[in-house]
Amino acid sequence: MSFPDRKETEVRRMLEGPHPALPPDLAGRAAERGRRMLRRHQAVRTVGWLLLLAAVVAFAVWAAIVEPWTAPPPTDTTPPLEGW
Repeated sequence: MSFPDRKETEVRRMLEGPHPALPPDLAGRAAERGRRMLRRHQAVRTVGWLLLLAAVVAFAVWAAIVEPWTAPPPTDTTPPLEGW
């Protein structure tokens, strides 16, 4: 018997054998776990959007107060003149 044939025979033997018994509530537990995962992902997504919104609002408030797009006001004094 060649190498691939031996593996195929082992797999066929395992598939033909008795199947293990599954718990009767397996589908319900899987569905509940899926619902929990969906709620968790939705909560994380919502928190992420809220953080992004808060960052945008904070930036807008900072920009409105500081007005970084305007030129700085001119100084009233001149620097000292040395070396004349």
